[in-house]
Amino acid sequence: MLEKILRSIQRVPAFPMTIQKVTELLRDEDYSVQEVTQVIRYDQAITANILRTCNSAYFGVRSRIGTLNDAVMYLGKDNIIRAVQTSGVSRFYKKAAEGYVPRASDLWTHSVSVGLMSQILYKKIYQQEQPVLYTAALLHDVGKVILGEYVHKSFDEIMDLVGREGCSFLEAEEKLFGINHAIIGEKIAEQWNFPEEISSAIGSHHRPDLLADHAAVFPWLVYLADQISSMMGVGGGQDGLAYRAVSEVAERFDLRDKDIEVCMVQLFEDMEKARELMAIV
Repeated sequence: MLEKILRSIQRVPAFPMTIQKVTELLRDEDYSVQEVTQVIRYDQAITANILRTCNSAYFGVRSRIGTLNDAVMYLGKDNIIRAVQTSGVSRFYKKAAEGYVPRASDLWTHSVSVGLMSQILYKKIYQQEQPVLYTAALLHDVGKVILGEYVHKSFDEIMDLVGREGCSFLEAEEKLFGINHAIIGEKIAEQWNFPEEISSAIGSHHRPDLLADHAAVFPWLVYLADQISSMMGVGGGQDGLAYRAVSEVAERFDLRDKDIEVCMVQLFEDMEKARELMAIV
C-alpha cells in the first residue's frame, strides 16, 4: 500500500509558477505593479479569484475594483501575496479528503483558518506578517488529499488502533500505511521544490518537538495555529486531535493564555470576513 500511496504523490499537479514568481517579485520593496500584473494575468483562474477576493468583505474595498492592475495597486504587497497564494493553493483542495472531513470545503476552511492564524500569531510576536509561513500553514494538511481515500477505507481499523493502543490518529496512520499525512505533505512540498522551511513545517506540524532544529520557528507556529483552529472547531475533522501543549508552545514565544484568547477573537473576525476566500473551492 505504501508504494501505491507514494505513486499518488507523484501525480499531484505542479504548484502554480505564478505564486512563486509573484512572491519573488514582491520581495523587492520597490516592486513594479506592472510586472506583478503581467505575471498574474497569464493565470486566468488566479486573476479571476484575485478580482473576486479583492472585492470581498475581507479586503474592505469601498468601491468595486474591475481591473487586475487596480487590484494589485489597492491590495499592496502583503495582501496581494496572501490573495495570490490563497487563490492558487485552493485548487489542491478540490478533491474530498473524506476519511478526514465530509466535504473538501471543510478541509479548505480549516487550511485558510490555520493560514490566517499563523499570520495573527506572527504579527503578535514579531509585529509583521510572514508570507512564507502563510504558504506553509495553508498547505499543512495537503497530505490529507492523498491519504483521505485510504483513511476512509480503513477508518474503523484506525479508530480501533487509537482505542486499543492509545495512540494518536497520526500514529495509527503510520502503523497502517507506513506513512502519515504530514510526511506525505512534506514530500509533496519537496516535489514542488519548496524551501526546506516550508516542507519541514508541513511535515512536522503535529510533532515539531521531534525536529533536530528546535530553534526553527515555522514548525512551532504552524503547530500552534493548527491546534488553536482545531480547538475553535474551524473545519474540524475526524482525526481526533489532542489539544496538547498549546500553553507550553505559546510560552516559547512569550504568549500568555490571554494573548491566545485575543488571537482567537481575531481569527473569528478574520474568518467571518474571509467567507468569500473560502468559497473559492
